[in-house]
Amino acid sequence: YNRRIVLEAIRANGPTTRGRIADEVGLTVQTVSTIIRELAEQGYILSEKEEPRGRGLPPTTLRINPEGGYAIGIHVSPLGIDAALVDLAGAVIGSTRRDAAQATPDEGFTLIRAMVAELRALRPGARMLGAGLALPGPFDVDSMSFVGPTTMAGWGNVLLRERLAEVSGLPAFIETDMAAAAHGESLYGRGADFSDFYYLFLGAGLGGIMVHEGVAQRGAWGNAGEIGHIPVVPDGEPCPCGNRGCLERYVSLDAFARQGLDAARWVAGIRPQLHAALTTIENLFDPETIILGGLVPPRLAAELTAAAVELPNSVSARRDRKAPRLVVATGGPDTVLLGAAALAVAGVLSPRFGQLFTPGRDQMKGIAA
Repeated sequence: YNRRIVLEAIRANGPTTRGRIADEVGLTVQTVSTIIRELAEQGYILSEKEEPRGRGLPPTTLRINPEGGYAIGIHVSPLGIDAALVDLAGAVIGSTRRDAAQATPDEGFTLIRAMVAELRALRPGARMLGAGLALPGPFDVDSMSFVGPTTMAGWGNVLLRERLAEVSGLPAFIETDMAAAAHGESLYGRGADFSDFYYLFLGAGLGGIMVHEGVAQRGAWGNAGEIGHIPVVPDGEPCPCGNRGCLERYVSLDAFARQGLDAARWVAGIRPQLHAALTTIENLFDPETIILGGLVPPRLAAELTAAAVELPNSVSARRDRKAPRLVVATGGPDTVLLGAAALAVAGVLSPRFGQLFTPGRDQMKGIAA
């Protein structure tokens, strides 16, 4: 346990020193030094002497060795399958995609097997820590999980973690795509600038998640943030979940494709639903900002943020704001993959793994056992 918390401290705060780590994690410098020696011998970290600045020996700074290990992040969506090889420092070494719309589980895992082999070949013989799979939620909700065009229909009774471990030959981890993307944005994108933000995931469907000091607020069963199924239009369009007028029937890439309009005309038409969604999020969670990300194309993201310049009143309409109420994610198109890969790294190396982006209680047990 001590070995893992020391490595986590270096991952999160490096370059750093033994003394700073000891203060942060509550261990003695002697204990930290012993652990550091082990981690360095195993190639997880690198140590470098600082330049002398006066009397005495200069301190040794510690940082993660990017080549100390690799993880594979995978995103399965109704639009296709993406995967990336990510090093221990969070750099994408290579990525690959298969345009497999609404793939069946057998089709999907056959493709994943080939994609993992392709990515592993980029670093032959390197230490592979694990594979993280992100896919649309919610999980374990009979009326909503793996139902309809915005989810992976037909994947509900699949032991996903077992299948992923089998085709990858690696420790396997499962997460919702919105939580994985929020994790990636928190680590490598604009989310790092905020202690409290709401990540709005625009994909085939619509979801989101509140992040407080790096911790996703998951709810009792791990499904908090499925705002796409909030009814916003009385007697509106029927939704596969069984309700009518759900938000993602109007605000999602699936809705955008069904309308067949250009970005500006579509955004103008769904402006009331967009405003209702944003102000509801603000009044419920009081975030510093809402970060718009997911699979949204840049042009569409620009139109959506422009439509949110003059939002209705909410608790977020403050004079002392330091950021706009809606901003575009900066983690880039690989954010979901980075978050999925980080999930695998954390699962293997970090003691905080179970407290961050993994669900609580026994949720996901049917698909992630």
